[in-house]
Amino acid sequence: MAQPLKLGVLISGSGSNLQSIIDNIEKGALKASIKIVICNNPHSFGITRAQKHGLPVVVLKQEDFKTRADFDGELIRILRSKEIDLVVLAGFMRILTPDFLKAFPLKIINIHPALLPSFPGIHGQKDAFEYGVKFSGCTVHFVDEGVDTGPIIIQSVVPVFQDDTKETLALRILKEEHRIYPQAIQYFAEGKITIAGRKVLIKDTEETPLIALHNPSLAGF
Repeated sequence: MAQPLKLGVLISGSGSNLQSIIDNIEKGALKASIKIVICNNPHSFGITRAQKHGLPVVVLKQEDFKTRADFDGELIRILRSKEIDLVVLAGFMRILTPDFLKAFPLKIINIHPALLPSFPGIHGQKDAFEYGVKFSGCTVHFVDEGVDTGPIIIQSVVPVFQDDTKETLALRILKEEHRIYPQAIQYFAEGKITIAGRKVLIKDTEETPLIALHNPSLAGF
């Protein structure tokens, strides 16, 4: 029997995606084990979530390091000491250095609250809403040296309703984040993922049967 995938989860904020990963591991849907949670914000509620489940937590503050390279060097050291198979960015509000990316090639994934490649960056969700899109959603992708530019693993699409606010849309997207992030990790755990150029190919999965979505819905056309 294959050993559970060893995860290192990096967080900065509330840790709701961390919680979703924990919950799916505990119910047996996700064949993985969180070996370390690393946080760069000592006030993050995600720390409380991790500790509640008995997970080891390390807090690294940027101000304790002279350079970004020094900070990322310590990240690398910790993750390697835990023999991590996959680095999971779960609301980690830092751009990683090239040295960090080289240390874990194609073993770092992130979730973004918009449909990439549209609306990358830290305000992606807000930017999409203010642009007036009819659909938004979230994306799990591999991390490369660009900003939210790595190969896409899985996406979820949600409609944007006319009476939505940024807050109501954010809640709808977050619910989908909590579904697709554990699924993406499970694909990795099962060895189903291969990359061909920019395309992520996933073995033995069913593609959505829907041909098209419309918002507002079509009336007689």
